[in-house]
Amino acid sequence: MKCVLFIPCLTLAATTAAGAVDYVKDIKPLLKERCASCHGTVKQKGDLRLDAGALISKDVHQELLKRVKSHDEDERMPPEGARLTPMQVETLRQWIAAGAPYPRDEVIPKKPSEHWSFQPVKRPAVPKSAHAHPIDAFVFGDKTTAPRAAPNALLRRVFLDLIGLLPTLDEQARFAHDSHSSHQSHGSDATNETYATVIDDLLTRPEYGERWARHWLDVVRYADTNGYERDAEKPFVWRYRDYVIEALNKDKPFDRFVIEQIAGDELQDKSLETQIATGFLRLGHWDDEPADPPTDRYDQLDDIVSTTGQAFLGLTIGCARCHDHKFEPLSQRDYYSLVAVFNPLERPRQGRTELTVKIDNTEVYTWKQAEGTPPLTHVLLRGSPSRLGDRVEPASPAILNETLGQKSRLGLAQWIASEKNPLTARVIVNRVWQQHFGQGLESTANDFGLMGAAPSHPQLLDWLAHWFVHEAKWSLRKLHRLILTSRAWQQVKSDDSLLRYRRLEAEAIRDSILAVSGQLNPKRFGPAMRPAIPAAALEANTDKDKIWKPSDKREASRRSIYTFIKRGLVVPMLETLDLADTVSSCPQRQVTTVAPQALTLFNGDFVNEQAKHFAARLKREAGDDATKQISLAWRLALCREPSSDELAKMHAFLQNESLEQLCRVILNLNEFVYPE
Repeated sequence: MKCVLFIPCLTLAATTAAGAVDYVKDIKPLLKERCASCHGTVKQKGDLRLDAGALISKDVHQELLKRVKSHDEDERMPPEGARLTPMQVETLRQWIAAGAPYPRDEVIPKKPSEHWSFQPVKRPAVPKSAHAHPIDAFVFGDKTTAPRAAPNALLRRVFLDLIGLLPTLDEQARFAHDSHSSHQSHGSDATNETYATVIDDLLTRPEYGERWARHWLDVVRYADTNGYERDAEKPFVWRYRDYVIEALNKDKPFDRFVIEQIAGDELQDKSLETQIATGFLRLGHWDDEPADPPTDRYDQLDDIVSTTGQAFLGLTIGCARCHDHKFEPLSQRDYYSLVAVFNPLERPRQGRTELTVKIDNTEVYTWKQAEGTPPLTHVLLRGSPSRLGDRVEPASPAILNETLGQKSRLGLAQWIASEKNPLTARVIVNRVWQQHFGQGLESTANDFGLMGAAPSHPQLLDWLAHWFVHEAKWSLRKLHRLILTSRAWQQVKSDDSLLRYRRLEAEAIRDSILAVSGQLNPKRFGPAMRPAIPAAALEANTDKDKIWKPSDKREASRRSIYTFIKRGLVVPMLETLDLADTVSSCPQRQVTTVAPQALTLFNGDFVNEQAKHFAARLKREAGDDATKQISLAWRLALCREPSSDELAKMHAFLQNESLEQLCRVILNLNEFVYPE
């Protein structure tokens, strides 16, 4: 232990003994490590900044030395943690004695209020470009783009992107026919026109809502159970899932979508639908028998505040629960001002059993607003319910310099959904871009604060955010169309492309397998279906009572968005293929490559069963001709004809293996589980 403590001292001793103290090597790292958290860009206690040499005036030099040497607990600096070592103090003294020199070209960090995401959204001019599409003008300027993807590849890409399913044979044939006819009439613009028609069609299909609702459910930490030891089912929570699907299919304006989820029960025109929407607030995990009930109560409020901040604003405000945020301009007071907004909510329950709220006789999984005077909210010192600090009222974070019209959930919701809010439109536009391209223009989708990534194309992000609010009127459907009609999205993948091809999500893989095998059940909405759990997973589970009785095969063949998501026991296939974390907001799914994925797709019960159905379908629709069977399989699964080499290899394969095994191989091709 002593060796570890003395290493920094020896390093500094060597530095000072060698000659003059170097600001960049010796002083700036010391100030950054020990001083900047209280005297930097985020906080300036005593109006003092120590994060740049130019900001440290001569007036504070001696006071600074006095404080770092002091043994008075009320005076010494830094106020917490270990004191500066004698050698560190000596290094600081030598630097000050030398006149506190620093590089004249040192960059002074901007104030938090100057951070790009806190600035009002203004519409930049579209760059002059040879490209007519505004997105392409921002992305390419006058550069020549890569060629557009082949028509059949583009068709497959857009189907998987918008509805999470492959185009059927009829849809492939219709696209080829329309492209050919349009080409004869309109020349080189034919593909664009035919393709735009496909986009418009897909955006009005019910499958679009089923596909894109899953992206939103990731962000809002959706699951069908509470987690913790008992992991009880959330009663009727599926109504919220269905609400999201229907909202997207109706193209509900996103600002209204926001308001309904935060305060749908406080609207003047409230309805059963808007009150189901507030299930968003109750989606978090919940301990039905907590060891410390007061702390658990604030854990529940923390879940709401943290998710609201990340999902709608891209702010990690949950980090300010116990102290001012260390890296963002978000104070503990800001955090508890948001807690005050949600503090009047009560969880309906009877002992360890959750209850619903009766609205128009349909059971709704939502909070209940407490009657009478709202409870008082205080800052909790160190996050402890037993240590009350200042009383706070509902308010928005001070850095955004806006007041709530009403000190209520509705007031907060209206502020979040306001066109004046600098974050909301930027955050959702970036989320949509991320799902289409594989990576957002700002790569940390839940963090637009100081610690978040800088946008790769800041002008484009602001142009899209302004356009989305003022021209698209918060229409997600119009935003999809704008993005998908750009050459940036349609081009062949290249090294300088913005496209980041990622393996399809678990749901899209499973749904595509069911569609290709002919077993997909199109039934929509209602209680979740419960797939069978593989025998190996059953044996490994220590609590057999918590494993559900599986639905019948027809019911279990519904789309994956209707799968029962149990926090303590996720369907193994979905978990292995990187289902989203269900405990907190998931801005982007991980894409791992591990051995169990190959085993699941090649040896798993589900894939093997579907391979049998796939083979039976090929025999029904193509007869006994092997060439026709192979051709049909390729068109169903890959949306193209097999090459002569592929055809020859598959014929050779069938000399020794069954058609069922050939189908099993196709379902395991990289080309099947990737968009292209």
